[in-house]
Amino acid sequence: MTATVSFANEVVTKALLRQISLATGEKIALITLDNGFDHTKPSSFGPGGLASLAAAIDEAAASDADAIAVTGKPFVFVVGADLTGIPSITEWDAGYAIGKMGHDAFRRLGEVDKPTFAFVNGAAMGGGVEVAAHCRYRTLSLGAAPIALPECFLGLVPGWGGTFLLPNLIGAENALKLIVENPANQNRMINGGVAAKLGLADVVFAPANFLEDSLAWAGKVLRGEIKVERPEPDRGEAWDAAVAKTRKMVAAKFHGAAPSFVRALDLVAAAKTATRDEGFAAEDKALADLIMSKELRAGLYSFNLAQRRAKRPVGAPDKSLAKPVTKVGIVGAGLMASQLALLFIRRLQVPVVMTDIDQPRVDKGVGYVHSEIDGLLAKKRINNDKANQLKALVSGSLTKKAFADADFVIEAVFEDMKVKQQVLAEVEAEVPPGAVLATNTSSLSVSEMASGLQHPERVIGFHFFNPVAVMPLLEVIKAERTDDASLATGFTVGKALGKSCVLSADRPAFIVNRLLVRFMSEIWRSIDEGTPAEVADSAFDPLGLPMSPLMLLGLVGPAIALHTSETLYEAFPDRFYVSPNLKRLVEAGKPAVYTFASGKPQIDPEVAALFQQGNTVLTADETRQRALEGMAQEIRLMLDEGVVAEVMDIDLSMIMGAGWPFHIGGITPYLDNTGVSEKVTGARFLPRGVASVPA
Repeated sequence: MTATVSFANEVVTKALLRQISLATGEKIALITLDNGFDHTKPSSFGPGGLASLAAAIDEAAASDADAIAVTGKPFVFVVGADLTGIPSITEWDAGYAIGKMGHDAFRRLGEVDKPTFAFVNGAAMGGGVEVAAHCRYRTLSLGAAPIALPECFLGLVPGWGGTFLLPNLIGAENALKLIVENPANQNRMINGGVAAKLGLADVVFAPANFLEDSLAWAGKVLRGEIKVERPEPDRGEAWDAAVAKTRKMVAAKFHGAAPSFVRALDLVAAAKTATRDEGFAAEDKALADLIMSKELRAGLYSFNLAQRRAKRPVGAPDKSLAKPVTKVGIVGAGLMASQLALLFIRRLQVPVVMTDIDQPRVDKGVGYVHSEIDGLLAKKRINNDKANQLKALVSGSLTKKAFADADFVIEAVFEDMKVKQQVLAEVEAEVPPGAVLATNTSSLSVSEMASGLQHPERVIGFHFFNPVAVMPLLEVIKAERTDDASLATGFTVGKALGKSCVLSADRPAFIVNRLLVRFMSEIWRSIDEGTPAEVADSAFDPLGLPMSPLMLLGLVGPAIALHTSETLYEAFPDRFYVSPNLKRLVEAGKPAVYTFASGKPQIDPEVAALFQQGNTVLTADETRQRALEGMAQEIRLMLDEGVVAEVMDIDLSMIMGAGWPFHIGGITPYLDNTGVSEKVTGARFLPRGVASVPA
C-alpha cells in the first residue's frame, strides 16, 4: 500500500526524548508524549504524532541508553487516535495506511533490542492502552483515569495491536471486558485500580511520586533485582469460551447492527493462534474496512455531538445573565421528585426543600434521599462527613412557605394541566421576586401552564429523563414569555447538574417524547391492525437499540405512554394515534407487555388475552419501514416548526435522552443512509458525507 495520510487540522503530539541517569548508573531514554496543551486537551495520535514517536524510539534505540520508557504529560498518558481527520478519508488504501502507520510506530517498542517500559501516569484510552501493551513492562498510577478501549463504541476496533496483544497478555476474558463488554455497556471506563486487577500493569504506584517510583522500579528490573512474572494466558477452552460468551452478548444486544463489535471478536478469536505479523495485518485490514463504513461515520458524528455540541447548547442566552441559585424548592415528594432532590444536593450542594400534601409522603421522599446517600456511603463513594453534609441539605415541609427564600423551584407533580397551573400559582405567591419557576412536564404546554401567573416570564420547562441520575439529557423549554435571565439560569443549573442541555421550543412533548411517541404510534397501529406483538417488537433489532420498543414501554410505564400519546393526538390527530390496546393495558393495571416469570422475557399471557387485533399482518420489515417513515416526517415538521435550532439537536437528544446508539448517529444519519429521508421528505437531513460514507 502506498497511500499517505496527513490531517490538516492535527494537533501533533510530540515525542520528547531525554536521557535520565539513575543514581545506580543505569541510563533510561524517557519519551514524554505531549501535545503542548494542559490536561484539558489530552494528547492523541495522528499521522504527525505517530511519526514523532517512531523517530524518538529510533533515536533512543541508537543511543547508549540501557532502556526506553514512554510516559505522558501531567494527568494524561495518551487518549488514542486523533479522529478529526477520519471523515475526510475517502479511499480504503488511506484507511489501511492509518493502521499500518500505527503498527509501524508502536511495534518498535516491542521489538527493539532494549527493554521498554510504559509509565502510565494518567488517562489512557485506545491507542494509549495499546502503546503500553507493546512495551515489555508497565507501571500504572493508581490515579490514572479514565482507562478504556472505546473503539468498538465508535465503530472501530483497537487496531494498533490491541486485539492481538491484550488477550495474549491478560487473557481473552479480561481483554474482551476492555475491548467489547465495556464499550457495549455505554462505553464504560475504568480507573487505575481496576486496570491493575485485570493485569494491565506489572506494578502500581501512588500518583504523588509516580515517575520517580517508576524509574526506580525500572532500574531494579534492569539490575535483575526484580523479575517480572506474569501468568501465561489460557489458550485452551477458556479462550474459546470467553469469545463465545461475549459473542452471544453482542448478538443479543446489537443483532448485527454494530459490525465493529463482531470484527473485534473475530480478531480476538484469531489471536489465540495467530503470529504477531498475522495479528497486526488482520487489524490493518479491519481498520481499513471499518473506516469506510457508515457505522463509523455515524459514530464519529455522535461523538462530536456528545463532546462538543452538548457542551455549547445552541440558543442558550449568555451565562452572565443567569441568577445565583442558593436554595432549591421541589413541589412533590414522589419518586421523580426524590431523584431530583438527590441530584440537586449532590451536584449543587445547596439546601433543597420538598413539599407534598401530607407528612407520610414528605417523610418518604426525604427518606429516599437519605437511603440513597447511605448506599453511596456503603459503597465508599463518599465518606461519613460528606454523607452527613448531604443529608443535612435536604428537608421536607407541608407548606410552600418553605420556598420563601428559594431561588429555583421545580414542580414534579401529576401530569395534569390544571393541577400544575394551581401548583405554580401557589409557588409564585411564596417565592421571592427573582426566583425561577420550572416544570418537569414531559408533554404539556409550558406557556399555558404559566399563563395565569403574574410573572410568566420566569417560568421554564425543565424536562428530565428517567432514571434522573443516569440519563444525561435535560430539555430546557422556552415558553412564549420566558425571559433570557430565567432561561440562562436554567442552562447554568442544568450544566451544574452534569446534564447535557438542549433548547426546545414550547411545542407538544418537546423533542424526545414527541419522536418516541410518533415511533410508538406506528408500532401500536401495526399491532392493532393485526401484526403479532413479537413481530412488531423485533422489527427494530437491525437498529441495535438499547431495548426494544415494548421493553421500553415497561420502563416508561403504560399509563405515562398513554397520557403522552393522548396529548399528542389532541395536538396532531392526523399523525398520532391512541391505541385501544394500550388503553386496555392501562385499564387492566398491567405494568408492561412482557413478563419475566420464566426468567426470560415473554409476552404476558394476560396481556395477550386483552389485545384485540384486526387481520392486517405486516412483516417486520414493513413495520420498521412504517415507523421510520413516520419519524422522518415528524423530524421534518419539527424542524419547520422551529422546535430545535438544527437537526443535530434532534440527534443529540435521541442519543442522550433515549439512549439511541452512536453507531446509527441518533436517528437522522440512519434515515439518510437507508434512503428513508429522501423518500419521505425529498431530501437528506444532513449533507452527504456528514455521518455517512462520502459519495
